[in-house]
Formats: sequence, structure tokens, C-alpha cells
Amino acid sequence: MATNRTFTMLKPDALENGHAGNIIQMITDAGFAIKAMKYTRLTEDQAKKFYEVHAERPFYGELVEYMTSGPIVAAILEKDNAVADFRALIGSTDPSEADAGTIRKAYAESKAKNAVHGSDSDENASIEGEFHFSAAEVF
Repeated sequence: MATNRTFTMLKPDALENGHAGNIIQMITDAGFAIKAMKYTRLTEDQAKKFYEVHAERPFYGELVEYMTSGPIVAAILEKDNAVADFRALIGSTDPSEADAGTIRKAYAESKAKNAVHGSDSDENASIEGEFHFSAAEVF
């Protein structure tokens, strides 16, 4: 059963390059309501835990290092069909393969520095949102 919420993070490269405002504008223009948002920085332990599903992959160490290299913006978004619609909005992980009009086509530097994270399932959206926000922080 599809839910109406998803989770996103604007990654360090997007913030370092000054794209946070434009990305948030694209998100709200696409009809998503922001239910929670925070500007924060992941610790190494937090990044390792968040990405533990990738712990056996060769890029895990680089991913943790990258995600702790600067601040992020974490957010819970709401819209009908939120997960699928947000995945469509962000585009392919590889910006050279992303469709025109997607966040990654506009703002990603590379497959590794791809500007934004989006949950890949309703279950992960819930897990990831709860990882970053307490119930009192979600509206």
C-alpha cells in the first residue's frame, strides 16, 4: 500500500554549490508539502548507520566520507504517491542519464555527488524519516 510521505536529503554537494533553495523550490513546485525539515550535519556514526545497507559495497567508505563532508538538509515530504513521484522528480542516480527537468539533471555533479537522496520504498521512507526526526518535529 502506497503512503503519502517520503524522505529526502539534500546532500553536501548541493548545499556547497548553493542549490538548496532551487531544489526546495522544485520540490514544492511539484506539489510536495514539507512536513519536517532540518539543516544538520551527519556524524560518521550516523552516516554509517543510515547507509549500513551498503556496508559490503566497495563505495561504502567513500559514501560515508562524502555524506559527513558538509551539512545536509533532511526533510519529510507529503503528496499522493509520494515515493514514486519524488523518485521521478529527482531523476536517475547518474545525472548524464537523468531526464530534463529533474533535480539531478539540473544540479548533480556526478553519480557519486548526485545532489539529493530520495527513499526507494514506502517502508524505507518511514525508516529514514524516523532516523532523522522525532514525532514532535513532524507536522
